Amino acid sequence: MNAYQQKWLENLKNANLPNWKIEALENDIYIEMPQVTDLKLIRDNLPEVIATMSLDITVAKERLKFIFHNGHENFEYILNPGNEDLTKA
Repeated sequence: MNAYQQKWLENLKNANLPNWKIEALENDIYIEMPQVTDLKLIRDNLPEVIATMSLDITVAKERLKFIFHNGHENFEYILNPGNEDLTKA
């Protein structure tokens, strides 16, 4: 686990999100939310929330994929994408 991923895990766990499972998954962060969570609402607000939370992180930025799942559907969000992420079809 790299320092950037570790800081994000700390920030997310300190956000006090009841019934959310937040853990490292290789070089990514897996977030399982309660089944009643509206993934569209999460996806729509995520860039603003990530931007606000990132203000507290002072270690070097690295590529980091967040995997969100609510028991029914899932989506991924990549922070600091690399060339491979940007050139995928």
